[in-house]
Amino acid sequence: MRTKLVLRAASAGLLLLGAAAAPAVADSSPSASPSDDSGAPTSAGTSFRTAAEVDQGQRATAGASTGDYLYWSFPADAGQRPTVRAKVKLPDSHASATWQIDVYDGLRRRQACQYGAQTRTAAQDVGSVELSCTLRTVRAWSEPWADDPLPGTYYIRLTTVGLTAADLGLPVTTEVRIDSKEIGGAAAVDGALSEPLVPGIAVKSEADSDSGDEESDSPAAVLSSIEPDDGWASGWWSDRWVWSGVGGALAALAGIGGYALTRGTGRPRP
Repeated sequence: MRTKLVLRAASAGLLLLGAAAAPAVADSSPSASPSDDSGAPTSAGTSFRTAAEVDQGQRATAGASTGDYLYWSFPADAGQRPTVRAKVKLPDSHASATWQIDVYDGLRRRQACQYGAQTRTAAQDVGSVELSCTLRTVRAWSEPWADDPLPGTYYIRLTTVGLTAADLGLPVTTEVRIDSKEIGGAAAVDGALSEPLVPGIAVKSEADSDSGDEESDSPAAVLSSIEPDDGWASGWWSDRWVWSGVGGALAALAGIGGYALTRGTGRPRP
């Protein structure tokens, strides 16, 4: 009888563990990407303020000239690890040139790449060059002095460095795509920003709170209108809650099993 109770408790614990592992595996997979690029921008901005807005999973294209600075912006939420990929199609005849991709957060702080070819040199007459930059995982909250990636708008800057004067102005075609991997509770922190780092969102929030029932003449400047498809994360939920609940359930089952194995059978007979 005791053995059956212990087996039942172990089976229940395994079922709970399997149910908890399912969302954790889902969190570790790459985020879903839209397959339709019809709404993707076909031109790039020339500064932070004019950066072309692109959603994750879309392939943005732009025609430009060598020597131009090209800018795009995209949203990244807590728990995501964005990877930016860029491809530059070069003219048939050109000299050797070095291309570089940089990523900045909503505060225009340059973010370091965990890995990826952020800078590459295209040899003479090479048809194209590909760049990539995988950022650190975006955190829901960080210390003010830290340089951690935070939820909000991110900027991509693509340009060429070390270009000779003879190659200035040559036509090129660029492609940019951003994908993210959901890290889940492994990167969760106990805290959240009051607002994501979207340029102009503080101005908009202040205008909404001050207007009340009266109409305000001053416009609410929002420099970026893009956000994740399901909205910005609240910052309190992660799969750590699931694993904590499973751990508590397994501990309770272990206590029940131990009691079933060690309890007596009743009063001893005289």
